[in-house]
Amino acid sequence: MTLTALWWAVIISGLYHGVNPGMGWPLAVSSALMERRPIALARALAMLALGHFLAMIVILLPFSLMVFLVEHERMIRIGAGGLVVGMGVYLLINQRHPRILARVHPAKLGLWSFLAANAHGAGLMLVPIYLGICGLLQPGDGVSEAGHAAAQTLMSSNLGAAFSVALVHTLAMSLAGAALALFVYLWFGLKFISQSWFNLDRVWAVSLVLVGAFGIWSALYGHHPITGSAT
Repeated sequence: MTLTALWWAVIISGLYHGVNPGMGWPLAVSSALMERRPIALARALAMLALGHFLAMIVILLPFSLMVFLVEHERMIRIGAGGLVVGMGVYLLINQRHPRILARVHPAKLGLWSFLAANAHGAGLMLVPIYLGICGLLQPGDGVSEAGHAAAQTLMSSNLGAAFSVALVHTLAMSLAGAALALFVYLWFGLKFISQSWFNLDRVWAVSLVLVGAFGIWSALYGHHPITGSAT
């Protein structure tokens, strides 16, 4: 499990989120068609990206503050993995979309994107990957004995990593969603969306379970920053 592989996981998960209609690209197409201006598509996609980025940050920042407690790093990662698995199982059992999403005004795409990403557990999917990146970025021996200054340095690097992961993921999500939205807007239109809607809810829920299981596995058998070695 290398740092490069984990960053690729951030990008691929972003592309996956972008392709998923549940993250909002059909709303961008709908907005542009109703306004009959291509600029409306770009504006809607930008608002969706902003909401998604904020949703990622809201989930990742608490973990960036927790992960500097290196003595408990393994338990934090196992707990995060279990949380993601639990979210996936919940979505498999309860496949109804949250009613609050239907009550958000169509003009408030940024808010809708933020709520949709959190309701679907999109940010949680990044947590095991993010914690793995932080584990590989942390120094090895002596971290737990370095005192307050070292903890502050470690926390600062984790905050930077949280913003980097959220940004890279959101860029990948935006590119994938924009490509689909532009394609549908230019060649098919709103009728295609209403007639050809594809539902990825089950795939999404299963992927959460798999990512959470990966997070637990990596915590148990992967790289540990306290010793700098793999179990």
